[in-house]
Amino acid sequence: MTVLKTSLRNFFAHKGRMALSAVAVLLSVAFVSGTLVFTDTMNTTFDKLFASTASDVTVSPKAAAADDEIPQNGRPESLPASLVEQARKVEGVKDAQGSVASTSVTVVDAKNKNVGPTGGAPTIAVNWTPNELRSVEIASGHEPRGPTEVVVDGATAEKHGLKLGDELRTIAVTGDFTAKIVGTVEFKVTNPGATVVYFDTATAQRELLGKTGLFTQVSVDAKPGVSDDALKADLAAALGGGYKLQTAAEVADAGRESMAGFLDVMKYAMLGFAGIAFLVGIFLIVNTFSMLVAQRTREIGLMRAIGSSRKQVNRSVLVEALLLGLVGSVAGVAAGVGLAVGLMKLMSSMGMELSTRDLTVAWTTPTVGLALGIVVTVLAAYIPARRAGKVSPMAALRDAGTPADGRAGRVRGVLGLVLTGAGAAALVAAARAAEAGPGSLWLGLGVVLTLLGFVVVGPLLAGGVVRALGVVVLRIFGPVGRMAERNALRNPRRTGATAAALMIGLALVAGLSVVGSSMVASATEELDRSVGADYIVRSATGQPIVPQAQAALEKAPGLDHVTEYKWVDAKVTDPRGKVSTADLAATDPTYVKDLRRETTAGTLTGAYGENAMSVGSDYATEHGVKVGDVLTVAFKGGDTAKLKVAAITADVGQVDKGAMYTSVATVARHLPAERVPHSLLILASAKDGQETQAYQALKDALAPYPQYKVSNQADYKEELQDQVGQLLNIVYGLLALAIIVAVLGVVNTLALSVVERTREIGLMRAIGLSRRQLRRMIRLESVVIALFGALLGLGLGMGWGTAAQKLLALEGLGVLEIPWPTIVTVFIGSAFVGLFAALVPAFRAGRMNVLNAIASE
Repeated sequence: MTVLKTSLRNFFAHKGRMALSAVAVLLSVAFVSGTLVFTDTMNTTFDKLFASTASDVTVSPKAAAADDEIPQNGRPESLPASLVEQARKVEGVKDAQGSVASTSVTVVDAKNKNVGPTGGAPTIAVNWTPNELRSVEIASGHEPRGPTEVVVDGATAEKHGLKLGDELRTIAVTGDFTAKIVGTVEFKVTNPGATVVYFDTATAQRELLGKTGLFTQVSVDAKPGVSDDALKADLAAALGGGYKLQTAAEVADAGRESMAGFLDVMKYAMLGFAGIAFLVGIFLIVNTFSMLVAQRTREIGLMRAIGSSRKQVNRSVLVEALLLGLVGSVAGVAAGVGLAVGLMKLMSSMGMELSTRDLTVAWTTPTVGLALGIVVTVLAAYIPARRAGKVSPMAALRDAGTPADGRAGRVRGVLGLVLTGAGAAALVAAARAAEAGPGSLWLGLGVVLTLLGFVVVGPLLAGGVVRALGVVVLRIFGPVGRMAERNALRNPRRTGATAAALMIGLALVAGLSVVGSSMVASATEELDRSVGADYIVRSATGQPIVPQAQAALEKAPGLDHVTEYKWVDAKVTDPRGKVSTADLAATDPTYVKDLRRETTAGTLTGAYGENAMSVGSDYATEHGVKVGDVLTVAFKGGDTAKLKVAAITADVGQVDKGAMYTSVATVARHLPAERVPHSLLILASAKDGQETQAYQALKDALAPYPQYKVSNQADYKEELQDQVGQLLNIVYGLLALAIIVAVLGVVNTLALSVVERTREIGLMRAIGLSRRQLRRMIRLESVVIALFGALLGLGLGMGWGTAAQKLLALEGLGVLEIPWPTIVTVFIGSAFVGLFAALVPAFRAGRMNVLNAIASE
């Protein structure tokens, strides 16, 4: 009980000094809790959506694509309409409804503006049936009643300013058709951002599937007392085995599984950054308690002198850490809920609508947040607590601080050098790896060991690096600069720990910058080397190019040739009888001009002959295939063909690596016309001297189809750079949390250092140091600590990035590019970070009363 009282008294006596450490715990816990709340809320949203839209049993074609896949021919798989009546006659069936749904559509308004979402959600065209009233209700107007009427969801109508009577044009593979808005609907559950348009059944069948008498699925409801599983079994017996039957629970599970990859990537990425913030926060907490212990050495010595044991002193510090972790964690969990709401608003602005009505705070979220915050804080305080327990009563009464342990410093130096050397060796092994798998393991090991090594050896490096920085940065400020340098060198362990917190965030920034710049440079170099086409036409959402759009661009003046590029589902059997899924691309013979592919055997032009193909070198090696061999190719939904290998392409670089090629004509011979895939992209080249006119002509031809984009090679390179840049900006934004915690560490270190040097500051003021000079000294000390951390972090990060790029070279990204402008900007920015961090401590030091400071103990 005495230990608890002492800990409580000390905690509240120094609550101001612990505030920044509490903020670091708060931020870290908030990121973890916010991530868990956000992902749980997304799961709740989709679970409600799946539950509200699924019938008791759903019947769909066996070959139907997954919900998140776009059919290659633009038409979803279908069922005969007669299946509805068959299902209704099955015992236990209350009702059955046929549905038509397609995501292979684009809907544009009267201004030719795409009203579909831009954040990854689909545009869905469906037929109106009574089943729709399960998930939506008519908000205005009425349901569609003919071929010229359409109903749209209310969120889309509001976002794009659509109202009753406005005309929408729907672009599908069967052609374009227009309809007037006669109604809007509101979802009873949250719609996660999809644009949904409704047509009457006959129009949906004709315009989306190409003819009436077809449905994409049949929704079956059971009579009261009949279970979903029993109904599924009865339907399977009555309808036969040619269909896929799913209960409502199975539909929900399938939908959840289709979203699992996206949600898991987001969840674990954000938790990873939260882990980085926790790691940085550990340095802040260690520094805080180390300095508090040093400042209370006399107090601890007095406690020991009057009978407190080492364990009691140790326990007293740990109880303070427990209180700090508890306060920071409780506030962090609450802040995490606010962060989750903010993330939901951000996602809504990007097109994925998430409602706070579905906000889900599971009991595991506060449990995990509190456990993490408290455990991390107590563990971080353990070493300072042990150090406090080792203080002898007499040494504490004689000295105002704990003496340095020379032996511990030597052990630390040896350990740091061993870890750094081992990490460097692992990075070299990663850079020289012959395969990506083992190389990735070496890279991960190297990153961890070098990071630990730099953290351990940091205090030893502080002396030399800070002196070097002092010559460049501080000496120009005269005596004030020299005092700032000596203050930074006074306690190398503290300086090293403070700088290490900043080092971690900047090392990750530098490493990712090197990787990102190298990826862009490698892709640009490969495009220059291998791509011969002048223009690329494609959809950003992966939709195939509809025939009417392709016909329009083929008529554009100034073109030398146009090349189709189709992706074909097929299985290939090698001469040994081994079957594998093929990456089979069907293109025109002009593709050899548009993409310069190296061959290791044969000629690629031969692959466009009758019943011929090419394979990649990796496939040829693995399957023992050589030029002249005959492969059996089973086309999904079509014939099985015997195709002769006319060429083996070299699997180098990233463009079409591993692809097998055959001609569009060959595919057309072995697939029914309605199953021939539409082009995923189209390549085109201009006639000599007409590049500018052809570029504009292509844009004009595709103006009615806003879902497609025409890019020349310069555009394409810029898009690659923008995509990588956007990804890096997101990562930098998440890493900003770690850097904010590191800045708090600098602020806290300086603030506690000012308290620690109160008497010294008073004496300096008494002998003539002005307030302005004092503030400048503290600011310069902060700057040099920040620059020290930046040097370590940027150097370490460039080493990581270089090793990672050498590993990526195995995948064709062979150009190493160091983004020096970014590196220099970050280094200079670190000086401003140091200045910012010193503002409050310097201001407080400047306001200190001189006489009171001199009189302090």
